[in-house]
Amino acid sequence: MAAELLPDWPRWHGPPPGAARFRSVPEDFRVEEVMPFVPEGEGEHLWLWLEKRAMSTPVLVRHVARQLEVRPRDIGVSGLKDHGAVSRQWLSVWLPGAATPARLAALLALKDGASRVQLLEHARHPRKLKRGVHRANRFRLVLRDVEASESDLAARWQRLLAHGVPNYFGPQRFGVGGDNVTRALRLFARGWRRRDDREGLLLSSARSYLFNAVLAERISRECWLTPLAGDVFNLAGSASRFTADEPDAGLGERLASGDIHPTGPLWGRGSTPVQADAAEFERQVVDHHPQLRDGIEQAGATPARRPLRLMPEAASMAAGSDGMILEFTLARGGFATAVLRELIAHEQL
Repeated sequence: MAAELLPDWPRWHGPPPGAARFRSVPEDFRVEEVMPFVPEGEGEHLWLWLEKRAMSTPVLVRHVARQLEVRPRDIGVSGLKDHGAVSRQWLSVWLPGAATPARLAALLALKDGASRVQLLEHARHPRKLKRGVHRANRFRLVLRDVEASESDLAARWQRLLAHGVPNYFGPQRFGVGGDNVTRALRLFARGWRRRDDREGLLLSSARSYLFNAVLAERISRECWLTPLAGDVFNLAGSASRFTADEPDAGLGERLASGDIHPTGPLWGRGSTPVQADAAEFERQVVDHHPQLRDGIEQAGATPARRPLRLMPEAASMAAGSDGMILEFTLARGGFATAVLRELIAHEQL
C-alpha cells in the first residue's frame, strides 16, 4: 500500500514523552471482554468462556468448530480479538438436542507452537451470541524499555484520562502495511460483491479509513472537541445520540466534562442525522477520497456514527518488574492502540 494512503494520523496531546516497546510477548497485551449479562444456564446454545494466546478469533472459531464437529456459521462471537495477545472471550455453539460433550475442556485445549486455547467456563443459553453484544474490553498492557521518565509518563497518562484520546481505528484494522485499503480499492474498481468480501473486512477497512480521515482533520483544525453546527453527539456510556442545531456554552461544558462526545461518519449510502457545518465538513474530507467514497456507497453500506473521543475508564499505571503496567477499560469498538499512540512513540503506532 502506498505510504500516503495510511498516514501518521495527528495526535491531540502532542508528541509522546518517549518511546517504549509494547506487545513484546502476547502476555504483555491482555484483553478480556466485559459482558452486560451472564448465560442463563439452559438452552440449545453452549456458551464457552475461552482464553486464547497468539491466535485470531476466526482461527479460534475454526478450531472449536472442528473439535465439536459443527459448522463455523453455528458459532457466535461478539468481538474479534488480536492474534498477538492473550484474550478472553465468549463463543456460543449451537447444539440443538445435544448434550454438552464429555471432557469438554480437554477436547478444546490446544497447544500448537505459540498458540494456546483453554476453556475457563461454560454454560447454556437460549440464544446465539451476536456481534457487538459485549459492553467493553478490559486491557492489561506492559510497556518495556520506556525512554520517558516515570514522572513525564505519569503526567501524560493523567492528561489522557482527563481529556480522552482520539478514537482512531487501530492499524490492525487496515492489515499489514495498510494492505486492506489497497485491496478494497481494487475490489471497488471492479464492483464490490459480498462473495469477494464475505466477512466484510475490506469494506469495513475502507469505512474505517474515512472515519480516521475526518477525525484527523478535526484534530488538525483544532475542532475535535469544539461543537460544530449540526454535529451529532453521543451520550457517554450509552448508544443515545442527538443532533445539535447550533453550538452553545452548555454543549461546550458537557464536552469538557466528558458527558457527551462528538461523532464522526462510518460512511454509507443514505440519509444521516448530521447537518449544517458538520455535514459540510465531513463531505469535504470524504470528497478527497472519491474512490473509497464511491465504492462504499455502491456497495450499499448503511451510514452509521462513531464517537470521535475515547475515554479510558477504571485506569491505572504502575511500575512492575518487567516495565510499566497499564490497566484500563474501553467501550466496545475502542482500540488500545489509540490510547498507546498518545502515550508512547512506537513505529507501529
